[in-house]
Amino acid sequence: MSDFNDSLNDVSSDSFWEVGNYKRTVKRVDDGNRLCNDLMNCIHERARIEKSYAQQLTEWSKRWRQLIEKGPQYGTVERAWCALMTEAEKVSDLHMEMKAALMGEDFEKVKNWQKDAFHKQMIGGFKETKEVDDGFRKAQKPWAKKLKEVDAMKKAYHTAFKEEKNATSRETTSKLENNNPDAQKKLQEKVEKCQQEVQKTKERYEKSLEELDKLTPQYMENMEQVFEQCQQSEDKRLRFFKELLLNVKQHLDLSTNHKYKTVYHTLEDTIQGADTEEDLKWFRSNHGPGMPMNWPQFEELSMDLNRTLSRRETKRKHNDEVTLMGISQTGDQVSKSSSSLTVPSSTEPACLNPFDDEDDEDEDAAVHPPKSSPQNTTTEQVVAKTAISVEKRVDWSDEETGNPFVSSNANGNPFDEEPSSPEVSVPVRALYDYEGQEQDELSFKTGEEFTKIGEEDEQGWCKGRLSDGTIGLYPANYVESVQ
Repeated sequence: MSDFNDSLNDVSSDSFWEVGNYKRTVKRVDDGNRLCNDLMNCIHERARIEKSYAQQLTEWSKRWRQLIEKGPQYGTVERAWCALMTEAEKVSDLHMEMKAALMGEDFEKVKNWQKDAFHKQMIGGFKETKEVDDGFRKAQKPWAKKLKEVDAMKKAYHTAFKEEKNATSRETTSKLENNNPDAQKKLQEKVEKCQQEVQKTKERYEKSLEELDKLTPQYMENMEQVFEQCQQSEDKRLRFFKELLLNVKQHLDLSTNHKYKTVYHTLEDTIQGADTEEDLKWFRSNHGPGMPMNWPQFEELSMDLNRTLSRRETKRKHNDEVTLMGISQTGDQVSKSSSSLTVPSSTEPACLNPFDDEDDEDEDAAVHPPKSSPQNTTTEQVVAKTAISVEKRVDWSDEETGNPFVSSNANGNPFDEEPSSPEVSVPVRALYDYEGQEQDELSFKTGEEFTKIGEEDEQGWCKGRLSDGTIGLYPANYVESVQ
């Protein structure tokens, strides 16, 4: 058996019929299994590309839709522009469907076919590979054995032929040198013996070739049968690959998908539906000469008993006021049911607005009436004096919620603590590179992740904290939330 194995490794030409050259056909079985793996990897990689493209379309659509909605564009042209974002979202959905079809259908088909076509052995390799190799070995064994005999006969014949030539050469040389007759006779006998050996080995060599020729037709037939079995198996694989590639093409070809055509019909209709005249008319009505206007008109001055409040007082809440009811009658009789006065709840006298020039004199007259005789005291003066005396007498508690200057601070300073903004902690990822232009701005690279710790302000800036602890501002539209 070892001699047979040695003969299989002794490949003298590239022909299929040479001993051992069937190994290329056997290797094709293993190549078929590897090609299944390659095809699955190919489909899987394309599916990843489709998924990545779909995600990029979605991110692009989301970012630009926000920019457009916050930007200065308006009206039907804005809707037409946003239609591009809608198209991206729809196409993204189609590519996600394509990814699902590639992995859920095509990839699984190859995987299942490979599982049915190739069966692994416990000792390694595939059952199909071993069967093909054993078939070729069995078909080639008788012919290979006879071929080995032929090679042996050929070698013996060639060796005898060389010996005969050497003996003849020595005999000729001896005759030319006139050596003794005994030596020449021995050389002559050697030549005759070599000639007989040559004839004998030649006959054996020719006989071996005849026997090999007789085995050749059967050898070729057996090899053909095993090879055809391999061809049938390979035919199944090739047909399966062709069918699967057509399925992949069908999934990749969006031009045949009615949803894909509808996306672009809708996009074209939306863009064609943009009406510039309507947009200009809308802008005129909302931001131009078509806007309504409260034109200035003549207004009578309305005098009020309550003095004009300063800017700081106007910001106080309504519950920071005290209403005095039932002022006692002094001078002119003031009715209990009709007399009331609203006084700010402050331990300090209210500050007058220095910018209210026209009302200052009226306020001074109300709060500090001119000195006159008691008999000239008016109801308004009595009310004002009563309000001031109440302000001086009232002793407010620090626990009152109506006092805007009361603080829970131990030092009693109302400005020591500022109201804290609600805490935010949202992981975000940079969509673009950004280099901070001011000292309070962050700098980051595309793909860098950090934490958003403040909500977006009216100008589109957020507060964030980098991984190294640096805190600063950044443009909100340069990042996206990390899912």
